[in-house]
Amino acid sequence: MADGMADAAGPPEDPDTSSGSAIAPFLGALTLIVAVVIGIWLMNVFSGEELTDTQRIARAASGQNDALQRQSYPDFQAFTCAAQQRDEAEVMDAQRDSVSEHGDRYVDRVEAVAIDGDHATAEVTYYFDKDKDAKQTVELSFVHEDGAWKVCSTGPS
Repeated sequence: MADGMADAAGPPEDPDTSSGSAIAPFLGALTLIVAVVIGIWLMNVFSGEELTDTQRIARAASGQNDALQRQSYPDFQAFTCAAQQRDEAEVMDAQRDSVSEHGDRYVDRVEAVAIDGDHATAEVTYYFDKDKDAKQTVELSFVHEDGAWKVCSTGPS
C-alpha cells in the first residue's frame, strides 16, 4: 500500500523544469508600475500647464544665483539683463571674493513679486553658507527681455 501512495503523489517536481508561474505575479506588478509611471509622465507632458510669470521670475533669480555659484559666466548672462552684464573677469572675481568672505550664497525664497508689463520687482531672500541664520532680503528688479524674465539688479555680495 505504501507503493500505491507514492504513485498517487507522483514524483517530486524538478525546480529547473518549473513552468515559471512563480515569476508571473512579479512581472504583472512590474508591468502595472511601468504603466502608471508612463501615465504620469504623459499627463505632465500634455497637461498644457505652463509656468506663471511669477514662477519664471523666481526661476531667473535662482538661476542667476546658481550660475554665480558654479562660476558659469554664460549661464549668468542667460539669467541677467543686458544692462547688468559686466565684464566676465569682473563678475567672476567679485564672486570668488564673496565666496571667500561669506561662503556660497543661496536663494531662500522669492516673494512679493509685482509685475508691470515687461518690468517686475521681487523680494529675494538670500543666505550665505558661513552664516545660514543671517538671511538678507533685497528687492531685485527684473525685465522681460529676449522672451524671458531676467534679473536686472544685484543681490548681496
